[in-house]
Amino acid sequence: MIAARTITKRAATGSLIGLALGDALGFPTEFNDVPSILAKCGPWREMRLPTPAFVTDDTQMTLALARGIRTAMDSGVLAPLRLTRPLRDEFVDWYHSPENNRAPGRTCLVACRALDGDLPWQQASQIGSKGCGANMRVAPLGLVPGLGEEQRAGAAQLQSALTHGHPTALAASDLTARAVYLLTQGTEPHALVGQLRAYALENRSRYHAKWLGDLWTHAHDPSPEHFVRRGWDECLNVLDTLESALRTAGPETDPCLLTGAGWIAEEALATSLLCFLLFPDEPVTALRRAACTSGDSDSIACLTGAFAGAHLGAGAWPKEWSERIEYRSELLTLGALWDA
Repeated sequence: MIAARTITKRAATGSLIGLALGDALGFPTEFNDVPSILAKCGPWREMRLPTPAFVTDDTQMTLALARGIRTAMDSGVLAPLRLTRPLRDEFVDWYHSPENNRAPGRTCLVACRALDGDLPWQQASQIGSKGCGANMRVAPLGLVPGLGEEQRAGAAQLQSALTHGHPTALAASDLTARAVYLLTQGTEPHALVGQLRAYALENRSRYHAKWLGDLWTHAHDPSPEHFVRRGWDECLNVLDTLESALRTAGPETDPCLLTGAGWIAEEALATSLLCFLLFPDEPVTALRRAACTSGDSDSIACLTGAFAGAHLGAGAWPKEWSERIEYRSELLTLGALWDA
């Protein structure tokens, strides 16, 4: 029954379109506080999609990851060596693209410049960075059908590690992909945080050596298990904060005041989940709340859209919005591929 509902709702299309819509809605409000956003956009519940509906590097890098996955899987089962080369190529192509002019994050720029050469990717990785640039783009790994848990987790952490090598960035990317996957499969929103917490505890000491190689040796940890535990523990802490916020949050409170501004990976995960879970059956309201925040509004809103679209499917979004989002054709092509 769940599989039939998943096909009917077109979760992959809904998630990708929602991600891009959130990105476009949050693009003009990033770096603004809430009073400034209200002065510029009017009441947050009435925010309109900008015209034209341009997106940021969040959607661009999501598409780069999606293309890398598609190329890798055209050659066979998703595996580390099969994924690394096309993904590296896609990230370098994005770095050189003339469309890479949407205020991209410094970590992505530095790492992608280093990836454009012969260095082992572990040396290009920014091992100290846990910015949200890794989990803002990871949603496709929750949407690709047929992956096992080890494949999804390993690939989610690998795509993070190419740029953001901090263990919290790895864990947050893994959890973000897991959340998207669970929602596509029919997990009820009220059960989502508990399932993510259980998943984090189960994987707290698991280092995916096949996918990450010797990445951990570039940090100052005594063992790979110690390395990954640092990341999972930070994510477990922010999930605790999220659970507390869900008990007390009102819709008019800036979510960033409760779960963080979203510039770092674990806060982007928690704050976007908060926006989604405040309005699980009102996807446009969730996007507007996410875009009207005092932190990394485009990344928070893009993840909120990915969660809402995975939960509700392609029908979640107003036709007049989805028809004019930038990169619409490619988003629909990938969504149709994975919904099939």
